[in-house]
Amino acid sequence: MRYRSTRGKSTNLSFEEAVFEGLATDGGLYIPHHVPTVPLSEILSWADLPFPKLAAKIFRKFIAEQEIPDKDLEDILTRSFATFSTPEVTPLTKLPNVRPELGNHNFDNLYVLELFRGPTFAFKDVALQVLGNLFEYFLARRNRGSVEQYGITVLGATSGDTGGAAIYGLRGKKNVNVFILHPKGRISPVQEQQMTSVLDENVHNVAVEGTFDDCQDIVKTLFGDEPFRRRFHLAAINSINWARILAQTTYYFYSYFTLLKRIGAPSGATSYAALTKVQYSVPTGNFGDILAGYYAVRMGLPIERLIVATNENDILHRFFQTGRYEKKKAGSGDEEVRQTLSPAMDILVSSNFERLIWYLSRGDGRHTGADAETEEKAQVASATIAQWMSDLKAKGGFSVPEDVLARAKEVFSSFCTSDAQTTDAIQRYYHHQFSLPYEPTPSHAGADSGCPAYVLDPHTAVGVVAAENFIQNGGSATAYTICLSTASPGKFPEAVLKAINENVPNTSLQRGFKAVSYADIAPRQLVELEGLPKRCVDISTDGGKKELGLEGVRNTIEEKVGAGFPAVAAAKI
Repeated sequence: MRYRSTRGKSTNLSFEEAVFEGLATDGGLYIPHHVPTVPLSEILSWADLPFPKLAAKIFRKFIAEQEIPDKDLEDILTRSFATFSTPEVTPLTKLPNVRPELGNHNFDNLYVLELFRGPTFAFKDVALQVLGNLFEYFLARRNRGSVEQYGITVLGATSGDTGGAAIYGLRGKKNVNVFILHPKGRISPVQEQQMTSVLDENVHNVAVEGTFDDCQDIVKTLFGDEPFRRRFHLAAINSINWARILAQTTYYFYSYFTLLKRIGAPSGATSYAALTKVQYSVPTGNFGDILAGYYAVRMGLPIERLIVATNENDILHRFFQTGRYEKKKAGSGDEEVRQTLSPAMDILVSSNFERLIWYLSRGDGRHTGADAETEEKAQVASATIAQWMSDLKAKGGFSVPEDVLARAKEVFSSFCTSDAQTTDAIQRYYHHQFSLPYEPTPSHAGADSGCPAYVLDPHTAVGVVAAENFIQNGGSATAYTICLSTASPGKFPEAVLKAINENVPNTSLQRGFKAVSYADIAPRQLVELEGLPKRCVDISTDGGKKELGLEGVRNTIEEKVGAGFPAVAAAKI
């Protein structure tokens, strides 16, 4: 398998090269030259594999054995997922039906996929534990027997969870320096404490005055500065890195198999029509998590629908409704990112969306379009993407043809959730236990049967509200719905505790509700972060001057690692 840029000027890279490059030199994102279609019989033969072995089957479809032999690949993945608190890695939990009065039995088929069982309690761990070990593996191989040691500078921006997961995946790793940019005051205090309390010498936190999009722009600008990029051997950890998307694809397959076993459905069906129907609702910011679902669809996993769940920063929802991808809403003022209760989704421009529209413009929807695999079609798609991205930068947006939007709608639906709806969902799923006809035993986790309550983090709540809306308004009458639960509620205590403890329903008060504390909703490791020493570099932009932020980050990297950085030139293997 070889890799190409969505913008066409960089092509025929190996998996290793695509991982180290991260962002293509032409500003595009790397994608595989083709998406392998896996026969249904082969997919179903994976149903009983443990998570690391299933991941190895999926990775192998995109990585030549000459690049990473089977034994090494399985070792990388086994070590990566050994850091999770459960052997399932991403367990599936049934949600209670909190809307029985609606008479819609599909609310009985609503599940959450818990992606927060890794070391930083966020879904990013699934990919970044793998990426950290891939960097380590490739660097060790490059440096084996060499006097001069090759090193990399990992540079990324975070809206909260990517930074912590990247730091925990890379801390202490030889020949790796990691710089994580976050928007100052725009991530949760728990997320900030989790990142900045890691004091390993190779970890550098940078707080930039501005928004996540400002941080992301700085990262992209530095990757586009070829002398700087080559001098420091920049490597990407944001979801622009292809390895992250590949890792996240695994839990779509794993959750599908888990659901079949949970409901007692046969897994030996020989046609798509005979299979259990499943749809996924995904809290969506930078579009990487749901893009992994699209690759799962293209590989052949029988996913009925992917639901794009956005908060009030709804550029993606507006696209799927209109075909117009535009930074600001019609009739609104300046482009701006709204601060919401789900800060990891407070993003104006979703980087990974570029990958999806490359396929859509080439003629692909649910399946590869007729003759879409030809090089001529790929070049036309790349030229189209380059123009759309230029329009986005220069004009603030672009529109796609009707046939492109139609192909998107073959797979995707979308829904926008307000802060009020987010708070309402957190409250409903917790206080449901006090409305049951039997005496409740308060619970802070779901169960397979008789689940009385569930504590949603604000991002998962966005996905649940979108799923409810879809079920209630024309979703498949027979489908099961899985909501991706992207973070522990303990990472966002302000929003969660306010939703549960304020405006408490009378029924809850009458039946003995007691105020919930942080220790009730947070893992012990997060509770113990309080008071730990922190280290962080602050970058002022004088109220938003982007050039000051860029220069400040550039100088910080030079100051921290410039003098002692390995001088071996980056070379393709």
